[in-house]
Amino acid sequence: MDNQKYFNVNKSTWNEKVEVHSKSKMYDLDSFRNGKSSLKHYEQNALGDVKGKSLLHLQCHFGQDTLSWSRLGAKCVGVDISNEGIKLAQQLNEELHLDAEFVCCNVLDTSKYVKEKFNIVFSSYGVIGWLPDLKPWAKMIFDRLKKGGVFYLVEFHPIVWMYDYMDGKAVMKYGYMQDEVIYEEYEGTYANQSSKMISREYGWNHGLGEVVSALTEAGLHVNYLKEHDESPYNVLPDLVETKSGNFVTQDKLYPLIFELKVTKLQ
Repeated sequence: MDNQKYFNVNKSTWNEKVEVHSKSKMYDLDSFRNGKSSLKHYEQNALGDVKGKSLLHLQCHFGQDTLSWSRLGAKCVGVDISNEGIKLAQQLNEELHLDAEFVCCNVLDTSKYVKEKFNIVFSSYGVIGWLPDLKPWAKMIFDRLKKGGVFYLVEFHPIVWMYDYMDGKAVMKYGYMQDEVIYEEYEGTYANQSSKMISREYGWNHGLGEVVSALTEAGLHVNYLKEHDESPYNVLPDLVETKSGNFVTQDKLYPLIFELKVTKLQ
């Protein structure tokens, strides 16, 4: 299979996920409609006051985070490969009387459809693993940023993706710097494990060195790279909830999340 065929399979799966996720407790659309933000503390602390700033949200699913930033005063554009996700995002935007825009495309093709430049490019949680090559992704981010603009990524740590979780426990199976595509097929989704939908997914592992190098080679300056052993999402087997409401592995032997913030200096 070539990459386009992988993307087509993933798009089909994400289109099915939209219906499942929009009804899930994890995404809790009723609370969101009533004003609850979907943003977690990592991203809010990193970007601070976004009022009056332009923000491009890459791989936005059905737009909850995009619309949460919009509620905080940012002028937002959300991009996602799922046409069903974009359709729901547009419906929510209209329903909530917000002014975000949404574009359906592969994230790697963003610059074909979105021409303006932004103060902030944002992406979060389970995003880069859908991309076979980070260099065109990083180039697109550079092109879409204004001078002085920032790209902020908060993502599950690459060590997390070395494990297979299909049998309800973490078994190390994949390479940290594995080039080969990874295929998984399983019943349910991370947001509703009891769902009967079949998730068919192709993904790629990317180590921290690859992520940072792609962005710096594109011309971006690294502000910081932080690693955390606490995740805001309980999406892996046998995680333990902390007093902060985050989740950790029982032994806390490896990080679950990383944050990366870079700036376009010129």
